[in-house]
Amino acid sequence: MRLIQMKNAVAYYRVSTKKQGISGLGLDAQKETVKQYQTHFKLHIEREYIGIESGKRTDRKVLNKAIRYCKRTGAVLLFAKIDRLARNVLFVAMLIESKIEIKAADKPFATTLDLLEDAIRAEREGQAISQRTKAALQAAKKRGVLLGTHGKIRAQLNREASLEFALKMKPTISELNDKGYTSLQRLTDELNRRKIPTYRRGAKWHKSTVHKLLMQLNLKGRV
Repeated sequence: MRLIQMKNAVAYYRVSTKKQGISGLGLDAQKETVKQYQTHFKLHIEREYIGIESGKRTDRKVLNKAIRYCKRTGAVLLFAKIDRLARNVLFVAMLIESKIEIKAADKPFATTLDLLEDAIRAEREGQAISQRTKAALQAAKKRGVLLGTHGKIRAQLNREASLEFALKMKPTISELNDKGYTSLQRLTDELNRRKIPTYRRGAKWHKSTVHKLLMQLNLKGRV
């Protein structure tokens, strides 16, 4: 009987801040997506690289290290979704042209054009996030808020936006509860089945994000 050789891969994960890296925020979801792909397609993960890096930059130490390893060994570069690889379409295009095999775990059958289209959307989303943040910081400054050196204002703005999203989700959660979707797993599955966007838009719902959503609503005394 002929044995099927398992293909080797390198997993690359990206988080935007040191705090996210330490807490695992966003990282656990990426790892779960990659694990599902790895299990289904019988890949052997040789190495894992975790970068606390901006998706807009091309001079990323950790990602470039992963790329060099793939070039040297022929391993597949595997990541959870395109915006975790990069928010720079030209960088993604050059990576594709470099002949490294790259795979987005959330879209296992994506073509090269699919990946480029996703990269365009990721770059646009990154620009929109940057513009919203700058506008919010300028507005805070005009109100006389002293902008801290450790991103305290930015963190507060993110918390406010996240809470606003949670309150908008309240009617949907209440409807699902009334229909018997009360456990974290059932809520997660149904939100994904209905393709309801998460706060990060484009990401899938996970039990951890649903739990966070419910906790936010509980803190406001609304659930």
